[in-house]
Amino acid sequence: MSSRGKILSAVRANQPELRALPDVEPLKAYSSQENLLGQLTTVATNIGAKVYEIKNLDEVKTVIQNNFGSGKRLVSTLSELGDIADTNEYLSDLPVQLADVELAILQSGLAVAENGAIWITEDQMGQRVLPFITQHLAIVVKTKNIVATMHDAYGSIGITTQGFGAFIAGPSKTADIEQSLVIGAHGPRSMSLFLLSED
Repeated sequence: MSSRGKILSAVRANQPELRALPDVEPLKAYSSQENLLGQLTTVATNIGAKVYEIKNLDEVKTVIQNNFGSGKRLVSTLSELGDIADTNEYLSDLPVQLADVELAILQSGLAVAENGAIWITEDQMGQRVLPFITQHLAIVVKTKNIVATMHDAYGSIGITTQGFGAFIAGPSKTADIEQSLVIGAHGPRSMSLFLLSED
């Protein structure tokens, strides 16, 4: 028997016993929408995001205008924000031409309460690089699209037709250098999460 055959034979002979999948039912304790909203707000705040509960997109405009001065480049995939941000022209830009974007305002169809992760697909980004190259990132997500766990999130995503998507949670951060936490080291310096409740 060859060395390869011996190794494969030893691996086959030493397989661990099969185990049942873990019970995720206890994780569904946060099943009501009110609990999900509260948990997402707490977790997202704890990982460095600013969270705003809003009733309409006009409230997004107010927050943006109060926190970002004029003369800065703002872009958005939401056409309703066309009076405060570029919503179309940037789509034809080369990725490198987005390096001066101060704030990108995007919309997501899914948020995860347990870890504050927001799922964004390529068509919601406008350009793949946008949520990673912008100085500041704002994401609008409807409260009805909050799920309890990553298990639920993957169940909701299923087999997607999107070529690219990413879970984003809070502003980028690292503690690699001297174990000192640095926010915005390799991505947005801040993240604002707008939780939109619909009447």
